[in-house]
Amino acid sequence: MKKYLKLLRVEQWVKNLFVFVPLFFSGNITNTDLLAKSIFAFIIFSLAASVVYILNDYNDIEADKKHPEKRRRPLASGAISKSKAIGILIGLVIADIVLVFFAHLYFHQFLWKFGAIISFYVVMNLAYTFRLKHVPIVDIFIIAIGFVLRVLAGGYITGINISQWAILLTFVLALVLAIGKRRGELINAQVSGKTRRALDGYNVQFADIALSISITLAIVCYLMFTLSPEVQERFHERVFYTVVFVVFALLRYLQQTLVYNRTESPTKIVYRDRYIQVTLLLWVASFLIQIYFKK
Repeated sequence: MKKYLKLLRVEQWVKNLFVFVPLFFSGNITNTDLLAKSIFAFIIFSLAASVVYILNDYNDIEADKKHPEKRRRPLASGAISKSKAIGILIGLVIADIVLVFFAHLYFHQFLWKFGAIISFYVVMNLAYTFRLKHVPIVDIFIIAIGFVLRVLAGGYITGINISQWAILLTFVLALVLAIGKRRGELINAQVSGKTRRALDGYNVQFADIALSISITLAIVCYLMFTLSPEVQERFHERVFYTVVFVVFALLRYLQQTLVYNRTESPTKIVYRDRYIQVTLLLWVASFLIQIYFKK
């Protein structure tokens, strides 16, 4: 079972928690109907993401065999055959289509926008897998757009409006993670050689500058988000002080990237770094307090 979970990259599903962002920030986390819709969105998006991961691994088998970590992936290592992987992929596509139609019937809601987002995500990542991941800068923008699509999917399925600052914040935060990952790959490439053609368009100095710019933009976007009238009205003017947690988490991430070179896979930080985990929990708790104990 472990090899199949690795093939689906279940540990990467944490990225799909972004579909809950609209629900969380709307203050409707206790609304069971909207929560059920968000859970459906999470499951559907996770299966779609796994389809993309399998296609990517299938396409990169030979390159992954030369990578110090990726060679352990089920397809690259031979733990799962190509034909079995394709069978699983087809099963996931069918399951996703069935779930979208089931959600449409169950919630008595026409989900064409949500379905369009899922379809666009898959098509965009197909282009990424077979061509665009080799194009510097375009590759990291596609990764960042993928996170924005997750937020939009959560908004469309629940009918919750998403502020422009929230969308921009999501984009630049995802850009931070994507650049950090490329920087980690550059560091590893100095030892084992380049395993991604797009790395020809990057160097460590460029990655450091781009990362610093993106983190600055992320902090500014979050500040503007907390200072926007609709957010202060929905929560409380004290929401501004949550910027402390955001700045700390981003600086910790920057430290892990620039000092310890530990960010080839950004999701590993979420699972391993206690400082960031505690900061995220405190940030979530501070918002919950302001949402449900506003007075």
